[in-house]
Amino acid sequence: MEIVDLTPRRRDWIAQAARILQQTLPQGWPTVESARSEVWASFGPDRLSRVAVDERGEVLGWIGAIQRYSHAWELHPLVVRPDRQRQGIGSALVRDLERLLREGGCLTLFVGSDDETGETSAAGVELFPDVLEHARRLAVLGNHPVGFYRALGFVVIGLLPDANGPGKPDIWLAKRIAPG
Repeated sequence: MEIVDLTPRRRDWIAQAARILQQTLPQGWPTVESARSEVWASFGPDRLSRVAVDERGEVLGWIGAIQRYSHAWELHPLVVRPDRQRQGIGSALVRDLERLLREGGCLTLFVGSDDETGETSAAGVELFPDVLEHARRLAVLGNHPVGFYRALGFVVIGLLPDANGPGKPDIWLAKRIAPG
C-alpha cells in the first residue's frame, strides 16, 4: 500500500474515493454525485487530499483535511473501502496526514464525528445544561468512530447537541500533533 496525493487529474481515483465515501457515510452523502462533489471540494485552497492505493492502483481509502485556524486543521473526511476496514489503512492515513501537517507547522488536528445511529452515550439524551459533563463521560456503545480516534490519541473536546436533529450530536475530538 502507498499513500499519495489525490489530484484533479486522477479522475479514476476521484470516482473511487466518491464511491467509498457514499458507501461508508451515506447519511452525509446519499448519492455518488454528492460524494463526488465533496471529493472535488477537497482540491480547494487550504485543503489536503490523500489516498491509500494498493499495488494495482485501486483506492483503498481517502482522507482529507481543511485548515480552519492558523495552527489547527480539521480532518475531513476519512473513509476506507468497506471490504478493507480494520486492516490498518485508516490508521496509516491518519498518521500520514499528521506527518504532513506537522511538517507544515500545524499544532492541533481535530475531527467531528456525528452520532446519528445511537452508538455513544451522548445520543438520544438531553445534553443541556451540562454538555461538558456528558463529553467527559462519553462512552462508545457500538461501533462508533470515537473508539478508533481515541486509539490514535485523540481526546473528546466537546459535543454539539442536536447537530443532526434531536438526540443526534456531533462529537468533537482533537489531538496535539506537534509541540506548542
